Amino acid sequence: MINSLIAAKARQEFSRVLHFQEGEIPHIPIPADSKPRMLYLHIPFCERLCPYCSFHRVVFKERLCRDYFHALRKEITAYREMGHKFSAMYIGGGTPTVLIDELVETIALARETFGINQVSVETNPNHLTEERLKALKDVGVNRLSVGIQSFDDGLLKRMERYDYGSSAQIEERLRRTLGLFETLNADMIFNFPTQNAAMLDRDLDILLSIGVDQTTWYPLMISASTKKKVEQTLGKVDYNQEKLYYNQIVKRLLPTYRLSSAWCFSRGSAMIDEYIVDYDEYAGLGSGAIGYVSGVTYANTFDIPGYIDSMIKGKLPVFVSRRFSDKDAIRYDFMMKLFGTRLNLPALKEKYGSSMRLLWPDILAFFLAGGLSWKNPYLVLSPRGRYYWVILMREFFIAVNNFRDYCREAAGLVMH
Repeated sequence: MINSLIAAKARQEFSRVLHFQEGEIPHIPIPADSKPRMLYLHIPFCERLCPYCSFHRVVFKERLCRDYFHALRKEITAYREMGHKFSAMYIGGGTPTVLIDELVETIALARETFGINQVSVETNPNHLTEERLKALKDVGVNRLSVGIQSFDDGLLKRMERYDYGSSAQIEERLRRTLGLFETLNADMIFNFPTQNAAMLDRDLDILLSIGVDQTTWYPLMISASTKKKVEQTLGKVDYNQEKLYYNQIVKRLLPTYRLSSAWCFSRGSAMIDEYIVDYDEYAGLGSGAIGYVSGVTYANTFDIPGYIDSMIKGKLPVFVSRRFSDKDAIRYDFMMKLFGTRLNLPALKEKYGSSMRLLWPDILAFFLAGGLSWKNPYLVLSPRGRYYWVILMREFFIAVNNFRDYCREAAGLVMH
């Protein structure tokens, strides 16, 4: 009952917060301070489109992709001219490694421009080749995140990812890649409709056998636009199984790994996928990228040719923006910091001052639900609270995916 209430309330709130007002002139705020921020670069090209994915992505075409990277480098330069400073960079997609020469040139420019020393890149198992890995390592990539989703061949075929490698091939490629980067992360998904506990155990057995530095386990997240396709290819999603599978994952991975977020398991002090935990603010560059700077959240146009044309003309490609109210901003911080399993309460009080009163009802509610404990000076997620935060983040990302659908529709783009 509590889980359902949390999901329903989160769904309602996130839908409200991600409603962008009509008629406002979209903008990217100029930072008023020099605190470190995260730079997110979006590469929206994939060799094939997975049926469950709602991220902004299109089928790879080399000429369009090269023009896109050229435009992205122009946007990087534009952010430098606006006075932005970044200490770390995360590159997602899509599949960022589809054109390794363009990606390397872009990483090198960003590192040189901003003095970035932490670089995380997403890739697919079929791109774990000697040439690509060497190029990424040579340009200073610290963390490589590999989209695996499952080691079950049947599931890989149903989700149309078997062409990226069979279970045995993926395992061999991961073993060969381990040790080349500071952090090798395996991205996994749980709660597929046809998945069962035995299949999940086998996935965990393989990961524990390989000994990857980190593994991130996302619950299956379906937007309104992908629901029909998912039901056709994978089946109907049952959220009643989600908690059981999550508890199974936690039980198997702890204490070999530690929780660096509610669904990310790390050895040592590895960088994590969720840059929104480590950084209060982040700039989003590239078509369809979303950023959050100085209390304003914004998104770039989802029209890739339009994005390229804007950058050729020297015009920022921002499509919509919205300033968070004090209540929305503090709730966002509360959710994201606790997603990293603990929140420094005095630091939050210092940041928001008297506005902290807006958060006390939320804190009290989660204490009463058994989701939080107090370990001075931190609010800490309890074992029960960790799953509450999986629910919250699942609903948050579904809302973001629905927002992406809105942006695509507003730009007159067809959802594939």
